Amino acid sequence: MKDTKIISEANSFRLGYRGDIEGLRAVAVLLVIVTHAGVPWIRGGFIGVDVFFVLSGYLITGLLLQEIKETGEIKFLKFYARRLKRLLPALLFMVILTSFLAALLFAPLEQLSHVAAARTASVWFSNIYFAITNFGYFDKSVDENLFLHTWSLGVEEQFYLVWPVLIMFLLGAWKWQGVKQDLSRLFYGMIATIGLFLVFSVILSYTLPLWGFYSMPSRAWQFALGAIVLLWTTQKGKNISSISSLHISQKTSLVFSIGGWAGIVLILASAFILGPNKTYPGLWALMPSVGAALVLVAGSSDHSTSITKLLSVSPMQWVGRLSYSWYLWHWPMLILGSVIFINNENINNAFLIALSLGIALFSYKVVETPIRRSKYLSPRIRLTITASLILMLITFGLSFTWQNTANKWAASTEQKIYTDVRTKVPVIYKMGCDEWFYTARVRVCAFGEKSAKKTAILIGDSMMGQWFPAIAPIFTKPGWRLLVLTKSACPMVDEPFFYKRIGKVYAICDQWRGQALNVLASFKPDVVIMGGSASYEYTRTQWVNGTKSVLEKISPVAGEVYILRGTYILPFDGPACLARRAWQAKGISAAGDCSAPAGSELYDDIFEWLGEASADFDNVKVLDLNSLICPDGVCYAELNGEIVFRDSQHLSVDYTKTLTEKLEGLVLGANKPTK
Repeated sequence: MKDTKIISEANSFRLGYRGDIEGLRAVAVLLVIVTHAGVPWIRGGFIGVDVFFVLSGYLITGLLLQEIKETGEIKFLKFYARRLKRLLPALLFMVILTSFLAALLFAPLEQLSHVAAARTASVWFSNIYFAITNFGYFDKSVDENLFLHTWSLGVEEQFYLVWPVLIMFLLGAWKWQGVKQDLSRLFYGMIATIGLFLVFSVILSYTLPLWGFYSMPSRAWQFALGAIVLLWTTQKGKNISSISSLHISQKTSLVFSIGGWAGIVLILASAFILGPNKTYPGLWALMPSVGAALVLVAGSSDHSTSITKLLSVSPMQWVGRLSYSWYLWHWPMLILGSVIFINNENINNAFLIALSLGIALFSYKVVETPIRRSKYLSPRIRLTITASLILMLITFGLSFTWQNTANKWAASTEQKIYTDVRTKVPVIYKMGCDEWFYTARVRVCAFGEKSAKKTAILIGDSMMGQWFPAIAPIFTKPGWRLLVLTKSACPMVDEPFFYKRIGKVYAICDQWRGQALNVLASFKPDVVIMGGSASYEYTRTQWVNGTKSVLEKISPVAGEVYILRGTYILPFDGPACLARRAWQAKGISAAGDCSAPAGSELYDDIFEWLGEASADFDNVKVLDLNSLICPDGVCYAELNGEIVFRDSQHLSVDYTKTLTEKLEGLVLGANKPTK
């Protein structure tokens, strides 16, 4: 997303314009945008960011080498001033205006979830924020953060801080090094950087996936790959003064052209093949990164190639020029627009993307370009840096004002009901019964009489945990004790799955499930209530066989086994929608009534598959309470004066309690409590 300046003439090392790079920027930003807009067959368009990283390594390395050749050193303040002048104004414009719109459209409690991201985005550290807050890039809770996309800008700015220093060191350009400048040392140093940090990235992707995705060091090899392409496609001797553009023969140019097309294929294939269910970046990031490198190599030829001509057509150039501003604005518009169009449809997203393009064009012409080309600021390096730092600090400080104000609004009488329903969770979580993905340890929470003759066990994921307020009154009556075994996002389906929130296969879930079933068997319970969400991306075979595998362990040791059908999930956050409407009643009103059609064809299929899995077990029944939660095929955020959901999928504690009597009639049967 940076200046398309590169090496141009054969016997010099001068920076000029290359249309293919502008076109490659257009490809990258379009892939990101169509994926974020929800185009179903392009789930991996986020790899456009990887293309930008390789481009940045290529372009910035070229700029730095040009400066060293001309002046013998890098003028660090001048370099940072150029970067600040180029990138900061449009970023702060987006952060401030987006925050203002969020204060109008989002309910106060929602606003608080965006404040920290806005604050860190204004100083280019949002990637660190998202890494330390346990939010995966593909996690639903972070999917709706207005400033999620700024993580990549944080990575780039942190790259700018260290890259000039690394270039100077590897080249031997520091006077204290006492050596001659040596381009070959720089070249091999970059190869070493690729090897070292690629290994580091792969290891981090599997051990600490969030840091693997968001941290600058795990992406350093991509910047170094761009630098290698720059160095490899130039004619160079040992000394920086001898570097010049490499003359490419027409025969070699044909080979480069084929390589360029291969690069485009790799980039596009990545967008189609990759998605949230892959550990990323890891080795998968090689696909788009190598693809971008091949396109850059093709464009370095003296002779025009077919891929260069394609990327240089006018529409691609226009999108490429707007790529930075469009990248900045497309995501906030999609998120802000979702407040107005709560049931996101393709036509709504298309409108919002078009709107973001219009705002991006305004930002490019009114904010980005005039400041970047300012003749007043160009020679005033210290003024540019000082003014930039002051603006960053002001924006940073304003976020605290927004935070304090939103806290006061959230505490108001009309908003507190929606705040409370979100924070009121079943008591099992406060007791530490559920340790999520941190450990496979099984913790049993017990309720009722220890000496009770009959035992009931509640086992499953958080969608089963939500039923505790309804189940507890039934099985804590005299003669019963209730044991709870839950692990969030861990289904009662004996099949491994990729957990998007942690960025890897949820192996701890498999370990916990096995141990939990052994614990359950040791109690020989009279009643087992199990189940979970229907949102896991299992195939029919996995649902049936995986559920059967679990039932084969439970059925022989239990009296009655009940599988609760997974509750329907709202396509929006229930309390947030209600709170927004109360908030927006002051002037702006969202479309819709905080309701959505219940379920889907897939949810109905999963219900049938659960029935198929339980058919061979005489003591197993599948229960469906969804008609009570979503009557007449419609799910409401509020029903009969009661808030139904505490988020987009979990039932509220108070609403769950209203289902106790109905649930008791279904599960007790012959197992009536002793009077």
